[in-house]
Amino acid sequence: MAANKTLPTEASVRAYLDAIPDAARRADCEALVDMMCRVTGAPPVMWGAGIVGFDSYHYTYASGREGDAPLAGFSSRKGDISIYLSCELPPSDALRARLGRHKMGKACLYVRKLDDVDVGVLEQMVAEAAAATRARYP
Repeated sequence: MAANKTLPTEASVRAYLDAIPDAARRADCEALVDMMCRVTGAPPVMWGAGIVGFDSYHYTYASGREGDAPLAGFSSRKGDISIYLSCELPPSDALRARLGRHKMGKACLYVRKLDDVDVGVLEQMVAEAAAATRARYP
């Protein structure tokens, strides 16, 4: 079975944030660092070259595939900020309805900028996803 490609690294989160050319996007990512540190109780760590992750968990799927993943995380992409939530439990429709402008994938929430969303609702979504993941993978 293939090993995961995205693993925690010793790379600098500060250098990653400083390399974001758009000042508003950089400020949004710094706000996400603060929020995710608060929610997870863990410092930020680079996972691969482009994901800022917080805490981690070890998963094992029914297929036998296993690995480690960040409990919560985000990545500044070209168009959106990808916010990584639990892939086991999607956010509730009620929270998503209150969030604001976003797109949702299987395990990713995509936002253009934090001004487009209710940051309090986003924090609640991250907290619920982290709690659900911790409960499923103690």
